[in-house]
Amino acid sequence: MKIAQFISLFLIVAGTFLPLVHIPIVGNWNYFKIEPNLAYMVWGFSALAFLGIILDKSKLTRISAIVLILLFIFTIVAVKFKSLDYFSFLPFKSWQESFAGIVKLSYGWILEFSGAILLLFIKKNKSINQ
Repeated sequence: MKIAQFISLFLIVAGTFLPLVHIPIVGNWNYFKIEPNLAYMVWGFSALAFLGIILDKSKLTRISAIVLILLFIFTIVAVKFKSLDYFSFLPFKSWQESFAGIVKLSYGWILEFSGAILLLFIKKNKSINQ
């Protein structure tokens, strides 16, 4: 099942380059435009999961997958707060909230979450000694 785990890692790393957030006036943001430190954390935990796959440490791989899922959820919440802050120049709070509402999540999240969930639930084949 190492091939499936490598594919899931590829989905996670490729998702960092794809658009994650669409802002109509500004354009698309990937992980590096949202927050470069979070992107480096995703790459770090992906490297940790890679080591877990190479060394056959399924516990390390699963812990990395759980941390990645939590990091993705944290990033989505941070995007919501950052979009509110991005439109803080508007005079009324209702305007800020309505303009922050036009910030949409993009298709990169599908790759991020699908890769992390696959990495979490892929089990090792158990060989039968004959």
